[in-house]
Amino acid sequence: MARIKGGLNAKKKHNRVLKLAKGYRGARSKQYRVAKQSVMRALTSSFAGRKQKKRDFRSLWIVRINAAARANGLTYSQLMHGLKVAGIDINRKMLAEMAVNDAAGFTTLAELAKKA
Repeated sequence: MARIKGGLNAKKKHNRVLKLAKGYRGARSKQYRVAKQSVMRALTSSFAGRKQKKRDFRSLWIVRINAAARANGLTYSQLMHGLKVAGIDINRKMLAEMAVNDAAGFTTLAELAKKA
């Protein structure tokens, strides 16, 4: 029986990794050994990055809500507490969207929070 060498499989594996490393600088995109390390690190970081993105957006929403609340004479915490007491259940994403695009609607909510 003829002997089968593993050259094709190794080549496929190398090309798969090098394809993922496309766009990296220098040896990171050319040499398999260096590219493999970079790709492993990048894939680990991408998992963490997807979690970080959610935190970043939440903090951005809070900053926008706080700015709009202060324009209406409230702080962020006073606004959120007022909305909770008034029984208005609206998430921060929608509040931030209203603060940017619908100032009149946000002012209405701020007034309700002040009363409560």
